[in-house]
Amino acid sequence: MTDAEVSACLARGRNGDEGAVLELFHYMYPHVVKLVRANLPPRESPEDLIQQVCIKVINNLHQFSEKVPFLHWVSRIAVNTCLNQIRHEKHRPEIRLGDLSEEEANLVEQLATSPAEIDSSEKVAAKELVDKLLSGLRPADRLLMKLMYLEGRKMEEISSLTGWNIALVKVRAYRARIQLRRRYTLLMKETP
Repeated sequence: MTDAEVSACLARGRNGDEGAVLELFHYMYPHVVKLVRANLPPRESPEDLIQQVCIKVINNLHQFSEKVPFLHWVSRIAVNTCLNQIRHEKHRPEIRLGDLSEEEANLVEQLATSPAEIDSSEKVAAKELVDKLLSGLRPADRLLMKLMYLEGRKMEEISSLTGWNIALVKVRAYRARIQLRRRYTLLMKETP
């Protein structure tokens, strides 16, 4: 498409012409695919991000000022969408069943089906699973969970070790438990 054809399609698309919007979609789609695949965050499906970018472009056609080429504007939207997804994943890391070793996955499946005590042969896998779940927490919350549950320390002792008052220890412990529970629940949803 030439710049004049793009401008004409934009004008018709802004006025609700679905055919013009479809033409713009077909014009930008290969460019969006290339950009999303080049900037794809880990674990993200390219189809989902491509769809998000295309929807953003179509919904915001009225914001395009035509001071830059259309594909340049589309590129900025595509790259920013990928960067936002990368930031989101960085702040909210997720453990998926596929990330676990075979022993850890078997342990998760066993825990999901029976709440019985695990035997000694599975304790290593259980420890590795706990370490993976804890690794998704902020360092201060990870320290607190280790002190409280793995070392069995009391609130007062944790308070004196960390310098946090007891109320802060309780609040942090509560929030960390919620985070761990959410991560574990997401992991359980992936078990067949």
